[in-house]
Amino acid sequence: MNELAGKIISGDIRSIARGITVIENDDDGSVLLLKELYRHTGKAYLIGITGPPGGGKSTLVDKLIKHYRKQKLRVGVLAVDPTSPFSGGAILGDRVRMQQHATDGGVFIRSMGSRGHLGGLALATTDAAKILDAAGYDIVIFETVGIGQSEVEVAGRVDTTVLVTVPGLGDDVQVLKAGTMEIADIFAVNKADREGVERCVIELEQLLSVKEMDQNTFLPSILQLVAKENQGVKELAAAIEKHREYLMNDGRLEAKRRARVKDEVHNIITNRLDKWARAKLTHDLETRENLEELYQKKTDPYSVALEIINQLGIEKP
Repeated sequence: MNELAGKIISGDIRSIARGITVIENDDDGSVLLLKELYRHTGKAYLIGITGPPGGGKSTLVDKLIKHYRKQKLRVGVLAVDPTSPFSGGAILGDRVRMQQHATDGGVFIRSMGSRGHLGGLALATTDAAKILDAAGYDIVIFETVGIGQSEVEVAGRVDTTVLVTVPGLGDDVQVLKAGTMEIADIFAVNKADREGVERCVIELEQLLSVKEMDQNTFLPSILQLVAKENQGVKELAAAIEKHREYLMNDGRLEAKRRARVKDEVHNIITNRLDKWARAKLTHDLETRENLEELYQKKTDPYSVALEIINQLGIEKP
């Protein structure tokens, strides 16, 4: 076995950090590392904490860490921060807000820049979760940017999705309508000591009342929290466990994870194809000549694209 993989499986913190760096940078050996770790994954429970900015997600994650540590569970956190499309830099703020856990060997926290990836989740985030899973972490929490499609995307990568909102965001429900109502397993109305919390809860209840459900559909909980005061965090953890038990019945968790495997293979394929296409458009002389003809209107985008695709020998399905 690869030496790094062996150390990760043994739970060595430095090796875990190094492994995540390897896959995040797509270094040589990253695929081999993940291949060796893969059979050791599948034990961790994955939780997504998402929602609009300003909802107090980081504070809530901090309190959840404390809750799970009291239960002697090992917790990994992957905090996806926005990446500048110009500089590539990210606001990796969790190192400051969660530094109190730095000396706890049962907690591993890692910031990962979204790197411009649609939805805010870095493609490497899923692989980072595998490393934490293989290293023996019981709970892996994804904390997302909460911008654009990230709320929807995270649901496909975790077992339970918690959508965090707060009163006073203007039209609270409008913030949540863009596809996010369908993906939330639990609604956490944070900062519930603010004015307007009742209105926020009622609007959520109204939206859930028109959602199509049958007797087998899980009815999302709506919880009120004040995370900074640790109020409602225990209840949130209980709601997560309730959803986990629901998924464990009738093979729902297995079905969800099977769908995730299919989606993961699709993402790997499209990511590799995207890299190939970008390199082709940048470095291939013949392609660059075709692009020049395209600019001069001597050809069209579809002809150029199909000519490039045909080089892969891909037949139209």
